[in-house]
Amino acid sequence: MNRKGSGGDDVDLIWFRSSYSDSSNPNDCVEVAVIPGSVHVRDSKAPDGPRLTLTRAAWSRFVAGAGGTGAV
Repeated sequence: MNRKGSGGDDVDLIWFRSSYSDSSNPNDCVEVAVIPGSVHVRDSKAPDGPRLTLTRAAWSRFVAGAGGTGAV
């Protein structure tokens, strides 16, 4: 999926499903795309919907607080 970056350039985002998503229902997943300097998060049911963009440091703190490793 291509998305315009803040500078107007196309940025290729390669989305993958979070390993923390509920595997009993593959439609209820969080998807993540990692690029240098930021982590993008979206709902798999609404891929063109709102997205959350975090710095890598903020993502690591979020995942660590949620009980994960924070590694990206």
